[in-house]
Formats: sequence, C-alpha cells, structure tokens
Amino acid sequence: MIATKGTLTMNRPAARFWDRMADRYARRPVTDEASYQKKLQMTHALLRPDMKVLEFGCGTGSTALVHSPLVDRIVAIDISGRMIEIASEKAVAAGVENVEFIQSTLDDFRGADESFDVVLGLSILHLLNDRDTAMAKVHRLLKPGGVFISSTPCLGDTMKFFKLIGPLGRWLGLLPLLRVFTSHELSHSLETAGFRIEQQWSPAKGKAVFMVARKSD
Repeated sequence: MIATKGTLTMNRPAARFWDRMADRYARRPVTDEASYQKKLQMTHALLRPDMKVLEFGCGTGSTALVHSPLVDRIVAIDISGRMIEIASEKAVAAGVENVEFIQSTLDDFRGADESFDVVLGLSILHLLNDRDTAMAKVHRLLKPGGVFISSTPCLGDTMKFFKLIGPLGRWLGLLPLLRVFTSHELSHSLETAGFRIEQQWSPAKGKAVFMVARKSD
C-alpha cells in the first residue's frame, strides 16, 4: 500500500470542506447495507485478477479495500488529504499492499490513456463541477472494452429544490458543491461520452442510481 500526494491544482475550498468531514465520514455507518452489498456483488462480477482499477472520489478507502483481493492493482484518489490519510491507515491495518492512495482530483490525475480496465466513480459525479469533462477523461483512461461503474444520487429525479438550497448551504459552509440532474441526463452524458450502458439499477425511487457503462472495443 502506498499513499502519496499528487500535483494539486484542485479546488482548495472543496479540499478543506472534505478534510473537515473526513473523520466524521469515516465513523458513519453505511445507510443502506443491503443496497451497498448488492452493488459490491454486481461490481465483483465484472472484476478479474489481472485488472488495473482506478477509483476517483475514494473517500476513506473502504470500497477500494473490499475490491482489492479481486484485482491486480487499484489506484484510489480523493481531493481530501485527510481522507487519504485515513484510507492509508485502514490499508496498513488490513495488510493490503495492492492499493495506491493518492490525493488528487480526476482533473489533476496523470494517468496514461487506455491504462485501466475499470474505473469506479461512486457517490461522486453529483459533486463535480463538470461531469461531462470527467466522463470524457474516464473514457480516455479506460482500455477499449473497459468498464465505468458509477453510483450517483440523481437529485433532479426527486429533489429539484436542491437547485435553490444547495448554493445557500454551500455559501454557509454546510454543503459541498451539489449538481442537480436526472438519471436520464446522466445516461445521456455517458452515451455522449462514448459509453454503452449495460446495467442500471436503483433500490428505490430517489436512491442512488448504479450504472455499468462500457467503452467500445
């Protein structure tokens, strides 16, 4: 296991926000364990021992560590240095050596084109300033036939009022940047970026939408 700091040109206020939240986030239990386990199972069905995986927005590393026995290597990045510290501590405690934790945004990440078999973006797309640019980079990073796996709260499906209260909460320092879009808009963005959606699942209306999207061979 390796923990490093990348070259950061990131949004400093966002990094500070998630640094403040990191310890509380690490202590917070999974809100819907059954749905989380189902998403893990669907992801595990797509993983192989020879795969190289990138997870962006990895938080405190729990999901990367769960996937680590099933693949060759995982690179896991997050904007928050404190999140990366906690993730690294977890990896050391668990004896995991094939996960590299790096403080970086997806924009700043310097991965080679077509170098990953799988990219994970879990509970992160709605927090990005420009999801279309992010999806274009994910597409470049994936090998032909590679898979992008995401799980995203699509607030536009049931909570459109966040377009009004989100900016206020962000100004007060209570909320991060929150982008409001529908699951249909998310699907359209993926398809425009060059992906073919193979799976789409949500446990209930208003819950995060899990998607498996494949890059053409």
